[in-house]
Amino acid sequence: MILIDTKTKNNVLKSMINILDKRREEIVAANQKDLIAFGETEGAMYDRLIVNNKKVDGMIQSVKEVMEQDDPVGQTIEHRKLDSGLAITNKTAPFGNIMIIYESRPDVTIEAAVLAFKANNKIYLKGGKEAINSNKILEECWHKALLENDLDTSWIQLLHLNRQETQEFLKNPPEKLDLIVPRGGERLIAFVKEHATGAVLVSGRGNNFLYVSENADFEIAKKVMLNAKIDKISGCNALDKVLVSRNLPDYENKLRELQQMFRENGVKILVDEEIHKVLNDEDKIPSEDVWYEEFLAMKVVIGGASQLDAAIETINKYSGGHSASIITTDKVEALKFMEQVDSAAVYHNASTRFTDGGAMGVGAELAISTDKLHHRGPLGLKQLVTNKYYVLGEGHIRA
Repeated sequence: MILIDTKTKNNVLKSMINILDKRREEIVAANQKDLIAFGETEGAMYDRLIVNNKKVDGMIQSVKEVMEQDDPVGQTIEHRKLDSGLAITNKTAPFGNIMIIYESRPDVTIEAAVLAFKANNKIYLKGGKEAINSNKILEECWHKALLENDLDTSWIQLLHLNRQETQEFLKNPPEKLDLIVPRGGERLIAFVKEHATGAVLVSGRGNNFLYVSENADFEIAKKVMLNAKIDKISGCNALDKVLVSRNLPDYENKLRELQQMFRENGVKILVDEEIHKVLNDEDKIPSEDVWYEEFLAMKVVIGGASQLDAAIETINKYSGGHSASIITTDKVEALKFMEQVDSAAVYHNASTRFTDGGAMGVGAELAISTDKLHHRGPLGLKQLVTNKYYVLGEGHIRA
């Protein structure tokens, strides 16, 4: 892996900022072709597909933020000198070749590439066919920025492959793939895991839960869950399931308050057997499969929980391991929830919508990892490096 100096990398990103700004009308026009071909005007996929001037501004801001971050390559993690005189330094190093597979979301073509490149990795971008025109022009922008700084365009490549060709690429890549990130639904993740020969880091489904404790401030609970549900339904950090403690004071009236709030905001409600006894005009959950489902829609499940331990057990069984929140005034209870719920991000009195690189102060993200190796949560610039040991000796041999 050829190491590019920090100044050159940042010069590429400066070029990219200027190019995106100059070509914004062309980018939006290319996206319009994708939107027309897509044929729908609502839903999570449509929401993710849209590129307008605001989205272009967001792309430019992502590149700018990464440019301003410290170079993550070559940083000393640890240094020690042994009694033998052997000097050992552990430093950060690029992965090498990264591949990301994603659906819709042309902005990923910017965010994934800027992070990979600043961390000195080559990246293969496999976007969905629904965003083909948007992704093509964004790849052109990247290639122009690279060429302006005397770098090969192979650092950032958009793959034009169908499903069968993608399968073959995963099985027999032209060069070793050091990290593969499927960013999409469970079918995509299963497809990549089945065929990939390199390490796969999963950006998994959301299916996020919120637990309303008997010790909750109910006004905070309503405010938080409404934001988590309706702020952006296409986000993997959106809320899908609400568990309400059966010991909540004025339990039945509080449930009716939730029903009214969700109905007024156009959210379809499904309920379990317990809640149906109170909200008997709502549909019951048709099957257990619904508990595992990420909705990406104006839909929510409301279920009952006998106590904190039961809520934790339910969340750990059904959630996608992405984000979970507890609403309570009891800090001891909150800590137990946060320690025992097995999710990438756990919240106390806050919306799950904060599980995002920008909102968490990480900056642009490659994905939200729900895996535990090598990193969980937002994959930002610092997470796109591995490590390497530099061992200096003077003719040392091991006896």
